[in-house]
Amino acid sequence: MVSLSGLLALLLALVHLATGNVRSFRATPRSRWLSIAGGASVAYVFVHLLPELEGGTVLASVPLFVGFLERHVYIVALIGFSLFYGLEVLARESGREVDGQRTDDEIFWLHIGTFTAYNALIGYLLVHREQPGQVNLMLYAVAMGLHFVVNDYGLREFHEDSYDRFGRWLLAGAVIVGWAIGNATVVDEAVVNTLFAFLGGGVILNVIKEELPEERESRFWAFAVGAGSYTLLLLFV
Repeated sequence: MVSLSGLLALLLALVHLATGNVRSFRATPRSRWLSIAGGASVAYVFVHLLPELEGGTVLASVPLFVGFLERHVYIVALIGFSLFYGLEVLARESGREVDGQRTDDEIFWLHIGTFTAYNALIGYLLVHREQPGQVNLMLYAVAMGLHFVVNDYGLREFHEDSYDRFGRWLLAGAVIVGWAIGNATVVDEAVVNTLFAFLGGGVILNVIKEELPEERESRFWAFAVGAGSYTLLLLFV
């Protein structure tokens, strides 16, 4: 019998396989649904994830960091934010086009390889939660599913046919692999919390980089609705 976390891993994988069929996501101005999804996933990080981790056991088992316990969550989140920012700058500066098609295979595999590891982490954390309970698991899965919609749009726009032929399948499979590894391993709570903090920084950067470019003509009100609605859900569930 498939567990709830296993079912959610399958559904998250399907997001990458199904999102490309929604033509409205590719329109300009940016689809309001993408902005709503981005706002909801960022709200999850700020309202639920980071507050629950603050003062916890992230890196607490390492004596060198004991004096930084009040700030450790944000340091790890900053590392996640910075890593994905650096990746995005590298991808944008290295990508080149010939007859309108990107030809830099190396940056494609670097980009997709990093997001494959990122998705595996998300699948892994379906099993190792910072908070137990089916409700918290569902809140996490919904937020990550919405986040996948945003990431899928950005990666498809950047890599075009290469993403549809290879990238989306790798990202979908990574969620399942991460979930399977999570079921096969047991790790310390400090490690789990550190991974969640890193994930939080990555979510923030990956959503904001899709919302800010002027050519996207993003809809602030839709982003605000998504963030506000999911915040209310997190506060009252």
